[in-house]
Amino acid sequence: MIWNFVAGMSGVAQAVLALSIIGTFGLWLGRFEFKGAGLGIGGVLFAGLFVGDFAKRLGVHLEAEVLDFVREFGLILFVYTIGIQVGPGFFTALKKAGLKLNLIAASIVVGGAATAALIHLFAHVPLPAMLGVLSGATTNTPSLGAAQQVLRDMGLPGSQVGLTGLGYAVAYPFGIVGILLTMTAVRTVFRIDPEHAAREFEARRRREVAEIETLDVLVTRTELAEKTISQLPGLTSGEVVVSRLMRDGHLRVPHDTTWVEVGDVLHLVGPKTRLAAVAGEIGEVHATPLTTKGTDLTWERIVVTSDHVLGQSIAALNLEGRFDVRISRVLRTGVELVAPPALKLQFGDILNVIGRREDLEKVAGFVGNSEQRLKEFDPIPMFIGIALGIALGSIDLSFGLLGGTPIKLGLAGGPLLAAIVLSRIGHVGSLVWFMPPIANHAIRELGIVLFLAVVGFKSGGSFLTTLTDGDGLAWVGWGAVVTLTPLMIAAFVGKVLLKVDYLSLCGLLAGSMTDPPALAFANAMAPKSEAQSLAYATVYPLVMGLRILSPQILALILVGSGLG
Repeated sequence: MIWNFVAGMSGVAQAVLALSIIGTFGLWLGRFEFKGAGLGIGGVLFAGLFVGDFAKRLGVHLEAEVLDFVREFGLILFVYTIGIQVGPGFFTALKKAGLKLNLIAASIVVGGAATAALIHLFAHVPLPAMLGVLSGATTNTPSLGAAQQVLRDMGLPGSQVGLTGLGYAVAYPFGIVGILLTMTAVRTVFRIDPEHAAREFEARRRREVAEIETLDVLVTRTELAEKTISQLPGLTSGEVVVSRLMRDGHLRVPHDTTWVEVGDVLHLVGPKTRLAAVAGEIGEVHATPLTTKGTDLTWERIVVTSDHVLGQSIAALNLEGRFDVRISRVLRTGVELVAPPALKLQFGDILNVIGRREDLEKVAGFVGNSEQRLKEFDPIPMFIGIALGIALGSIDLSFGLLGGTPIKLGLAGGPLLAAIVLSRIGHVGSLVWFMPPIANHAIRELGIVLFLAVVGFKSGGSFLTTLTDGDGLAWVGWGAVVTLTPLMIAAFVGKVLLKVDYLSLCGLLAGSMTDPPALAFANAMAPKSEAQSLAYATVYPLVMGLRILSPQILALILVGSGLG
């Protein structure tokens, strides 16, 4: 009776029902963990394989057009939200130490792709299957989507494209295990104590990072009496600002145009390395710190949420002159900055403002300070970004140099790149590309669940046959080679030659595979350390782009050269 009821549903209803069952069962399966590691979102893939196999045995067939739409739209949602999340810090991650970590991670991606190409050429594994094995061995789902799309663009039949999903499914489990084995191997060979490594990392980080600190300085140099605050030595670069001024025992709000007098006490804010130098040029360190207690001045953290101030500099808005306040610091995407007049405000900036209570309330009303606005999700910028991403992904980047074979960012790379750029820009007029974290996470999870559910379902009908009767076991072995070869080489080179600390190396390895379960395993070794997550976030944006592009480039090179 139940079967007759389901059979009477429309094709769309049947597809939604099947995908809902897969999503429920798969997410439940992914929650089972062993020592911090588990299938995670990959559980949806295996649930899809099971349901797909079961549906084949019952003779159930879902409409291909519906499944194709759901798969591609899920992929778009997933990569777009990733781009929005990592975009603000993408370019910063390429600087200084981040450059070394990204080079190692990029070498892992290139090494995996080169290993896959050699296996395809010498072991004669079909190209569609090998691209799937590459994606599964590196636990990267968007890579699978990109591989399937480029194969469809090349005109391969659906039966051949389907091999990609099968290769992904059989290689995926060891893809997770291989990362954990690599971390364990490095730890064992070098006899590393993760807690000791965490303490060393934190000590080194405190030495290297130019934290924003404060220093009170007494003006003693008489030649400075005819200068304004903005003209004081060491303050013209904007690295250090004056947030408070005491004159004749009275605390007041300083401005760039405030004249300085000998005997003034200035409260400086800036990097520790610069404060001492500036103090020496102005006078001497004042022993008694300037505090707002017992005065009519106070300070507050105020969040920028109003559209009309976005993209405007502090000087252009004249906040300090208009409201008689001083902005000493700005917290942006977790990074604390000093607040020079030229700094342009972005949505979500947190301003550290000093002034009288009534003036602070006026500043809050002017710049927004709306907690509710931070939680609101405006879908219009998202759809505009997706549309731009699809257009960007449809551009042929080969310019006819590959014999007519196009190379495109596709539905995976286009939205990802568009999101990174748009989130970096921040806003255009009233369109703000900020997305509340809870909304970003929900949409990203929905997208990847839909994508994996369809991939698993469409591969499920042939999965067991491939694994037991076909070449599935060989693909599992080749997947292990693709996983371990670049990881092991990069891990030991990074540790021995490049002197990367162990916890950062673990975060790098997890990030190079864009694998959250591996990051969870690394975090469990030293729960109080941020080294693993920082390294993961540093390499994630670049690696995600390379993972999406690598199967497309690999396919085009092999086919274009006649080796595919």
